[in-house]
Amino acid sequence: MDSSYLIIGLSLSVLISYAFDLLSSRFKMPSVILLLALGMLTRQVTEYLGVQIPYVAPTLSTLGTLGLILIVLEGGLDIEIQSAQFGLLRRTALTALSSLVFTTLLLAGMLFLLLEETFYRCLINALPFAVISRTVAVPGAQNLSEQQREFALYEATFSDIMGVMLFNFVLLAQSSSVLGATLVFARDTLLISLVSILCCLGLLYLISRISHTVKFLPIISVLLLVYAIAQIYQMSSLLIILVFGLFLNNTELFIRGRLDQIFKNDLFEKELDQLKNLTAEGGFVIRTFFFLLFGYAANLSTLIDLDAIIVSILFVGTILGVRYVSLRVALDGPLKPLLWVAPRGLVTILLYLNIPEPLRLTGFREGVLMLTVVLSALVMMAGLIGHKPTTTE
Repeated sequence: MDSSYLIIGLSLSVLISYAFDLLSSRFKMPSVILLLALGMLTRQVTEYLGVQIPYVAPTLSTLGTLGLILIVLEGGLDIEIQSAQFGLLRRTALTALSSLVFTTLLLAGMLFLLLEETFYRCLINALPFAVISRTVAVPGAQNLSEQQREFALYEATFSDIMGVMLFNFVLLAQSSSVLGATLVFARDTLLISLVSILCCLGLLYLISRISHTVKFLPIISVLLLVYAIAQIYQMSSLLIILVFGLFLNNTELFIRGRLDQIFKNDLFEKELDQLKNLTAEGGFVIRTFFFLLFGYAANLSTLIDLDAIIVSILFVGTILGVRYVSLRVALDGPLKPLLWVAPRGLVTILLYLNIPEPLRLTGFREGVLMLTVVLSALVMMAGLIGHKPTTTE
């Protein structure tokens, strides 16, 4: 294929995705639905023209991992640790954890009854569907009140991180007892936390000393390298990314006195916006091609399977039921429209694709994954239609 056509295709993909983003903010249609539809349409066109896109599966997995890293980094860079925020951080973390656990248990129980598989296999297959997608939830929450918008942002960020950590823990429990898996998980979490702090100090020192015009890409590359090494050893590698983001966005809490002179904290704070913009725009590009490829890889016949549609509706109903109870416990005011902001997306897809083949459920319909993503996004869109933007509580 001529490289000119490839450049045209990639450029058009980004431009169309940007247009979808603008349309979604105006008409409250989640751009993920439009990207998935465009991906499916692209497959029909390429099949008609006899063109084959190679390496879809490995590219999808790689893009998903990069997207997840940038999601967590972006989330860490958005969280400000202040005494006034402690209550909100505690409520959102507990809400995310309780929703994650109870949704997983209920969905696993449903699969256990329907498919008569072992409960462990049902558990590992249900867990990805319990994770809220930050990439879909945050844009959808832009028109909510400031309090609900912050709640949605922090809850989705915690849900992504806790979901991945819980997924790794459940996989670890396969080869050892629950107690053994807990001890190993606690040891690895403590170790990775110490490594995260050392990496943060080292990277912040590099940022303060690098005078080259290219400054943040090498830093992000080092971060990706450390993440990949930790992932090889099956450690909670996302903690490194989260701690790094939190550290950089709250350096005034950690870098004081003599350390402030060593790390030139005042100079870094002026450049923090550049890193945030780079992370946001990089994440946008990665998510664009991820959802396009996922839509391209989808089999249309699996999306009109009646069993898959019924299971997806049951999944979304269960998700909303658990969310209602969790929000009722966490919040005193009205729950709507925050109740509807529980979409599934990149993390759900990535975790499900990373389930080892021996642990996959035999009778589980292939189309349930995409249908749940689409239905949860449509529910969010329907719940937000008619809601007027508010700037004050």
